[in-house]
Parts: sequence; structure tokens; C-alpha cells
Amino acid sequence: MIKTEICELLGIDYPILQGGMAWVSEANLAAAVSEGGGLGIIGAGHAPADWVRDQIQKAKTLTKKPFGVNVMLLSPFADEVIKVVVEERVAVVTTGAGNPGKYVPMLQGAGTRVIPVVPSVALAKRLEQTGVDAVIAEGMESGGHVGELTTMALVPQVVDAVRVPVIAAGGIGDGRGMAAVLALGAQGVQMGTRFVCASECTVHPQVKARIIKARDRDTVVTGRSTGHPVRCIRNKLTRQFEELESRGSDPAELEKLGVGRLRAAMVDGDINFGSVMAGQISGLVNQIMPAADILKEIASETEDIIRRCSRLAGVV
Repeated sequence: MIKTEICELLGIDYPILQGGMAWVSEANLAAAVSEGGGLGIIGAGHAPADWVRDQIQKAKTLTKKPFGVNVMLLSPFADEVIKVVVEERVAVVTTGAGNPGKYVPMLQGAGTRVIPVVPSVALAKRLEQTGVDAVIAEGMESGGHVGELTTMALVPQVVDAVRVPVIAAGGIGDGRGMAAVLALGAQGVQMGTRFVCASECTVHPQVKARIIKARDRDTVVTGRSTGHPVRCIRNKLTRQFEELESRGSDPAELEKLGVGRLRAAMVDGDINFGSVMAGQISGLVNQIMPAADILKEIASETEDIIRRCSRLAGVV
């Protein structure tokens, strides 16, 4: 079994984290991933603190293993959610859309590991100075809000720039992707899209079916003109965005168009006018599987690839 520094740091069997996706990553999925040996993560999104506490407590009834919470720092409830995480003694917090520096002492004082998502070397270096435990270097192949650099370009540069462990994310959905980023110097991976199609994931079945149906070029990035680009599966909503952006529409109009669309897809199953956030690896996902089986499959594939590469190098 592959063991890296991340396994020891987080108390997990496999160096695999499940992405904290809003309207997707709730207690059932997070607990299933943790039970399977990875690190499950509850996606707080813009949810109020009471909902997050409820999900944390539910996850505790489903697993005794470590799990985490992803906090979107732009959420109006971020301060309250962090307080809940501290009170509930959650093992790990991943963060996005901001600098978690002001929360680091409080979280670490409660025994919580702090791991921000970064899209650039500059941000990785800046956040390392705040005392975070690791960073997640996420390439633009990922679903949801994206940066500008690819995973292949970003990860080795972040690895070279910081001393804390680096977890790779974006465009990773099988053992080949995991072996590749380990070769780049990452200590683990974070995956979102692959776990959307876990049996335990409670998103609408239409979303899972659409991901399984997806081909290599079925995702698109919209919203670049707003400063908040998002990758999702192409549909009638993305075509509306593209048409408005081509006309030079006011960013405020585009932002308004996106309000409530993620919930419409993930909860209500509207895959035409909802925002089906998913990464470029959607074309690799071809079946629904239990989270534990996904973890085992990826770990086994990774080990096989590393052994094969070792033989190519003449290592017995």
C-alpha cells in the first residue's frame, strides 16, 4: 500500500482526499470516503453554521475515522462555520476563495489541520507563511471555480516553492493520474468528480448519469469576464453564458444568471439549465461505485504503475 507524508499527517490509509463540493459533499459521502481509508470532506459552501454542525454530527455517527470540512472563506457564514469546526474538533479544514491565516492559530489549537487550496505558486508561498499544514495545488482541469494553470504545470512549481506537503488536484480520476502527480512531487491527491459518482453521493441521479455520459470535450469554462471562471458540463445554461459573454454583457448580469444554478443541478436534477460542475476527467468516469471501491481501485492502479515504471528503470 502506498504511504506518504499525508497519510501520517492526516491519519488516513490512502493519500486520497475527496473534494469538498457544495451541494454534493455532505455527511454520507464524506463518511463513506473516510471509512474506505481516504479523507472525506463536507463541503460547507455558503451554508449556514447550523447545517454544517448537523452534517459534522451526522458524519460522526457514520465513521470514527478522520474527516474534514471545506470552508469557502467568501461565505458570509465563514466565521461561524470555523467556530463550529473548532467546537466539534474536526480533524481537517480545507479552504478556498481566500486566506485562512487569521483562523490558523484557533484551528490548530483545536488540533485541526489546515490545508488551503491554491491555484498559483505565489499564493502557496504566502499561505505557507501563515503556518498551514499543507496546500492543495489545484489545476484548471478541475470542476467548479478554476485558475489559469494546469495541474501538470502547477504542481511541480508549488512543490519546489514550499516546504509543506503538496496535494495535487484537478484532472485526477484514476491511478494513472495519481502516479503522475506523485512523480511530480505531490504527497497525495484530491478528487472531486470521481466521487460525485460514488454510490453514497446523494446528488441527483441525473447528474451522475450526465457525468458518466460525458466525453473528453464536454466541459467548458464560463464566467471569465466576471473574474470568477467556472468549469461545468456544457448545456443550455453554459450556452447562455457564452452568448452573453460574447456580447460583452455586464458581469453583474452574468453573476445573476448563475444564482441558484448549482443547487438546481445537484439537488433538483436540472442538467439543462443547472450548473453541472465537473472536471475534465468526466470522460474517464464510466460507472457508479462505492467510495471504498473507488479508493481501492485507484490505490491498486497506482501501485501497479509505479512497479511497472520501476521495471522500466531496471529496479527489481
